[in-house]
Amino acid sequence: MSGTIGPGLPESRTPLFKYALQLHRLTPEKPLSRDGEPYPDDALHRCCPRPQAPEDRRLAGKDAAVILDRHFARTTAPPSELADAFHDVHIPIHPNEHITAAAQRADEERVRETGRWLVRHATDRCSVTMGLALTAAVGAVDDIPLIQTIGLLSNRFGPLAAHALEKQPGGTEALLWLADRVAGWGRVYVVEALCRLDDPVARPWLLRKACDGDFLNAYFVGKVAQTANLHEAITEPCVDAGITDHTGRLLLVMAYSQGMGVTLARYPHAEEVLAAHLRHLKRLGPTASRYCLAVWLAGSLGEQGDAGSIGPVQRWQPYRDDYLALLERDDWCETARNALTAKAPGILRLVETSSGRQLRPFVYQPLTGEK
Repeated sequence: MSGTIGPGLPESRTPLFKYALQLHRLTPEKPLSRDGEPYPDDALHRCCPRPQAPEDRRLAGKDAAVILDRHFARTTAPPSELADAFHDVHIPIHPNEHITAAAQRADEERVRETGRWLVRHATDRCSVTMGLALTAAVGAVDDIPLIQTIGLLSNRFGPLAAHALEKQPGGTEALLWLADRVAGWGRVYVVEALCRLDDPVARPWLLRKACDGDFLNAYFVGKVAQTANLHEAITEPCVDAGITDHTGRLLLVMAYSQGMGVTLARYPHAEEVLAAHLRHLKRLGPTASRYCLAVWLAGSLGEQGDAGSIGPVQRWQPYRDDYLALLERDDWCETARNALTAKAPGILRLVETSSGRQLRPFVYQPLTGEK
């Protein structure tokens, strides 16, 4: 193989851990661009596709477990012998009972050493996945930084990384660090792990930051609302802007989450949360993002909304009317016009739609005396 990928890294035989670490250093507080894809082994995987999961999902991981059993049966076999051992078998990216059982049959310290070596040094995603699975099975607190780093490549390694961190003492803090630095499917895995832990330490983050606007947020929005006690937090008399704005995003996601997660129609506290959200919007006043969110919520609660997610629109008519009334207020219209002049991205996307162009701030107003 030849060529480079990422910040001067060779296209192949580059440890994926090293690759993730270098990308992370470029944007240490944000998710990796495109989840770090393409990975350094991408050309190899495109030219040599890996085996698919067996039709009987109960058999997934059995072939890999056989390889592990043979390796650990040889007491002097070094971890490096597994570096290229998994090209021809299917390696599950989620926790797997067969692989976990193989790890538990062998000497724990040796399994831990092998998992760490594969995560840190393997250049193939299959071998790194296996290393992470071993680390999830027998890992220790010392492995948290290792797990977090490879977990940044979250579309592939997010499920096992979240599972491994969830099992460790201090797992909540470790997951929160990763949650701020993953998107897409990786965010789904990490947020779901935080909800399973149900640790009060995570609730401020869940109330303010869990939803990042991705369509996949629908998979966990109901779990977040339940775990964070959203209906109790948002109905307090003075709620900060972070919780208010995030609550709007949660409500909007529920309005299209049919088939993915809890829908607005099935959320038991929908009415009281909508009413509280409107009350806090009136108290806090307009911003460009709040204007956009109010527009999208008003639309989602009407005839053009997703019927499978909201049910009969008559149920939401009072709340829809209140959002529309906010959008007609002079201060909200002025905020929207100023945001359009400043080319705020959300407002620009809004006026690109036919319904958005009909909103009061964006309808052409002729000068006095003009016909």
